[in-house]
Amino acid sequence: MALQWLILSYVVAAEVVIAVILTLPYPMLLKKRIVSLVSLILQPAASIVAFAGFQLLDLYWKNEHRLMCSSEVCTATERNRYEKSIYKAQRNVVLCAAGILLYWCIFRICKYNKDLEHLEELEKRCKAE
Repeated sequence: MALQWLILSYVVAAEVVIAVILTLPYPMLLKKRIVSLVSLILQPAASIVAFAGFQLLDLYWKNEHRLMCSSEVCTATERNRYEKSIYKAQRNVVLCAAGILLYWCIFRICKYNKDLEHLEELEKRCKAE
């Protein structure tokens, strides 16, 4: 069960690295190449949104059908197990949300850079005329 969370955490870490690389100031030629490379990666990487969304639905379903341990009948071990599962679920929700949000940020950064490049080309053409 922990394999999907391990994969998701590695993907989120990779998204953080890509977002940092995209936002660092580089020479224009290098920036264009980095943006084009990341843009090629973005379409196949869109599956992370569906994967994280499915995991969020799974967490919601498990939360709705979780056994409650709030009465005096529960032992200390059962209460600790219950609280630990709640903390893990909250951590996993944050991880899923971060994956979706970072994908969107990377997408918007790439789109912004492409639009900027397009406007620069238009400006060069207008000046040439």
